[in-house]
Amino acid sequence: MVEYHGTKRIRVDGRRIETSAVVDQYLDNCMKMVQVRFATNKGGYWPAWAQKSFPPANIKTAYFTHVYYAFLSPNRNTFQFEIDATTASVLNSFTTTLHQKNPTVKTLFSIGGGSFGSQIFSNMASSPGSRGRFISSTIQVARQFGFDGVDLDWEYPQTQIDMDNFGHLLDEWRVAVNQEAQSTGKPKLFLSAATYYKPVIPWDVVHAYPVESINKNLDWINAMCYDYHGSWQPGATGYLAALYDPNGDVSTSDGLQSWINVGIQREKLVMGLPLYGRTWKLQDPTVDGIGAPAVGLGPGNDGAMLYSRVLEFNAQNNAKVVFDVPTVSYYSVAGTSWIGYDDVKSVKPKIEYAQSLNIGGYFFWTVVGDKDWKISQLGTHSVLSFLYTSLYNIRMKR
Repeated sequence: MVEYHGTKRIRVDGRRIETSAVVDQYLDNCMKMVQVRFATNKGGYWPAWAQKSFPPANIKTAYFTHVYYAFLSPNRNTFQFEIDATTASVLNSFTTTLHQKNPTVKTLFSIGGGSFGSQIFSNMASSPGSRGRFISSTIQVARQFGFDGVDLDWEYPQTQIDMDNFGHLLDEWRVAVNQEAQSTGKPKLFLSAATYYKPVIPWDVVHAYPVESINKNLDWINAMCYDYHGSWQPGATGYLAALYDPNGDVSTSDGLQSWINVGIQREKLVMGLPLYGRTWKLQDPTVDGIGAPAVGLGPGNDGAMLYSRVLEFNAQNNAKVVFDVPTVSYYSVAGTSWIGYDDVKSVKPKIEYAQSLNIGGYFFWTVVGDKDWKISQLGTHSVLSFLYTSLYNIRMKR
């Protein structure tokens, strides 16, 4: 016979439930299990162009652990950062605002981005001298403006030589960060990198990321598990960020598993989630599935649209909204306009899939794209759901 002492009532997900000291202890254990099973790296990129429309003060930090300033770019010749007064003011505001939030978050500045190109990074990484200048400048900027770390968004290394030099860069960066922290007594800066969704880039010349160096030197990588189809393929619609690919290997599940298969430390693998959609103009509005013939880009900015705007577009145009079960993705159709995107019903299984892999977490591109935080909050609710299920199971056995 089991005796229960210290009985009291608590609220879980809005429900009033009787519990006990035994259950309390069990819940503590559940919390520890969740923390081991799914590390709490919940990141979001904040684009600097959103300073006026969506300032950092608008970010609801309860749903994030790390927020990235996107982007800063080094000088194309010296590979060092030249911060003007306007940018300096924005950087100071970014870190100060987010560090003062409750709960607080870690801040990193991200370097490069998709529009910055690859060649400058290739040039920078090609010699010890240029790598050293770049590394020293990143540390200086991080400390000057109060960042907790630095994120490298090199899209993308083009050759195996680039990849090898990327590894050298990480080796030297880690040494410099460790030495700076030891000499100043300050916490070590975080080092992360945004990467292709797979460890091997299968373009004209197949080239692979230096996984050994990543494991040794980076705190984590942000695998960009999106943009599987887009404006560069104007002739046919395509899913943006499918969890599964029934007809091939272009999917988030394949990408994450590929990283694991080549030996990435699971806690250093972070899954990317898009808060935007990609759009096409259909050739024939009656032929509107995934892969339907298209004649170019659809509404939005160069065939792209924030998730919040997608929802508005769907409502305003009485769009047909389809959840595609085989790929775990969404698309909507209004006339000849076709949009591929993610929504609650597709993001939640992705987070659960990431949990099942025991990887480090997830991140969003970008935090400004959400609608009333309905996507950003899913990871938090997933943990609460797990705890509630554990409590419920004990209650049923009492």
